[in-house]
Amino acid sequence: MTNLKTKILTFSKQITAETKQIRAHLHANPELSFQEFETSKFIQEYLNKLGIPYKSGFVKTGIVGKIEGKNPNKKVIALRSDMDALPINENPDNKYCSTNNGVMHACGHDMHMASLLGTAKILSEFKNEWEGTILLIFQPGEELLPGGAKLMMEEGALQPEPEWILGQHVLPDMPAGTVGFRSGMYMASGDEIYLTVKGKGGHAAMPHKCTDTVLIASHIIVALQQIVSRHCDARIPTVLSFGKMIANGATNIIPDEVKIEGTFRTMNEEWRAKAKQLITDIAKSTAAGMGAECEVDIRHGYPFLVNNEEITHEAKTNAADLLGEDKVVNMDIRMTTEDFGFYSQKYPATFYRFGVQSGKDGSLHTSTFEANDDSLHTSMSTMAWLAISYLNR
Repeated sequence: MTNLKTKILTFSKQITAETKQIRAHLHANPELSFQEFETSKFIQEYLNKLGIPYKSGFVKTGIVGKIEGKNPNKKVIALRSDMDALPINENPDNKYCSTNNGVMHACGHDMHMASLLGTAKILSEFKNEWEGTILLIFQPGEELLPGGAKLMMEEGALQPEPEWILGQHVLPDMPAGTVGFRSGMYMASGDEIYLTVKGKGGHAAMPHKCTDTVLIASHIIVALQQIVSRHCDARIPTVLSFGKMIANGATNIIPDEVKIEGTFRTMNEEWRAKAKQLITDIAKSTAAGMGAECEVDIRHGYPFLVNNEEITHEAKTNAADLLGEDKVVNMDIRMTTEDFGFYSQKYPATFYRFGVQSGKDGSLHTSTFEANDDSLHTSMSTMAWLAISYLNR
């Protein structure tokens, strides 16, 4: 395996320039969730070039490739990349700036796709030196409910079913060349909250003749904060945040309704269900107690993401063997969400990070986010090595 490790690192360096070109094309041509039609065509063309068979059309744009090594029936694992971009106007000074106005790869999915294609090339090059079958999952709609992962599984895309699924994600505050792992609970579940406060609007100078929906909406937001501070077990990570409130009145107009939107995130399914009922009860009762009504729509989102303890520890050890101990770090829990959580609920899974620090100030989901594509050498060689190490163990 030592000789194979050296060959993988060497070959990865040789194809890094080509992989960067793939990333440049994908970054300049982003597409929104479940609309990744040209992206899907591009990936299929590259898989054809590599001679890798695949099935396409899952959730319209999804693709599952298959690479068989020696003794292909021995084991099956899956490697996953998401494909979709975000509705963000990109900073025009960014490298490979988007040519699709209002759409940007601000979450690094272009890096994920390029990396998985590079990984596929490495695995194909050395397929006589590993055993089993590897599925390559190119998945649409990670950024939008109900999540492409859920829909692809419902369509039976993962066939034959894998005994381990591996995914990776960029991290802009981690130096390029490093990777990060966490065994066990890693990322939160996420639900979307939509509240509509309804009452009788009117002239702001005569509030006694109105139902002050703006004031009531404010009371609801404040009241809901007690869910985390007073109802939640302090040992359970939980976030309840509201980021949007529309009261479309004026300086002298109290509107008939106010809309509120927010998110609820946690790492415990029993508490998740209880909290959503509390949100409903508190919002409705607060409104009713002040002479209004509140419609509650809570959209069940992604489950928490849990990394298999044993396999993830093994993957971390193998990554250190490839890159060196100093290039592998321990990750903390994150209250962000990922639809990879759906895979982790069904299959033993490992979801890890690779550093893409660019020297510029730009975080994920912002117009100024930039990824250092030198990190592609690390990301694709690591994923290839983790896959092969697992299959050949």
